[in-house]
Amino acid sequence: MQAVIIDIDPFDLPEWLGDRDVVWRADAGLRTGHLVRGRLTGEGADDLACDLLAVDEAYPEPVVDDASRLRVHQAWRHGQVVIGCLDDGAGVRTVLAVPGTGFGPDLVLDALGRLARAVGAHSERYAALLRLGG
Repeated sequence: MQAVIIDIDPFDLPEWLGDRDVVWRADAGLRTGHLVRGRLTGEGADDLACDLLAVDEAYPEPVVDDASRLRVHQAWRHGQVVIGCLDDGAGVRTVLAVPGTGFGPDLVLDALGRLARAVGAHSERYAALLRLGG
């Protein structure tokens, strides 16, 4: 069964995402595939588990259902990112869903910039700590 992304309203996210410096830290290398586990951290705040999900991976089966994939592509086309939660069998986690099948540094930074805009922060306050390897 294909996963369904349940949208999260940016206003339901922790307030610190909009009013302090935030770092997205990858738990694994970007070459791990369509799902890169990570977390958002801010000084003096509890970490927020937040994974990056590329929704166009289709082998051996599609990553998400067609309706979720369509929403992700529409949001991206309009300069936004889908913020949602996804149960991948290991538990429910927050995801930033983007078009594509994998991640490079530019796509990570673009997704984080769109998240910053969604929570009313300046993108200059967001940074990414990437890991090498797969």
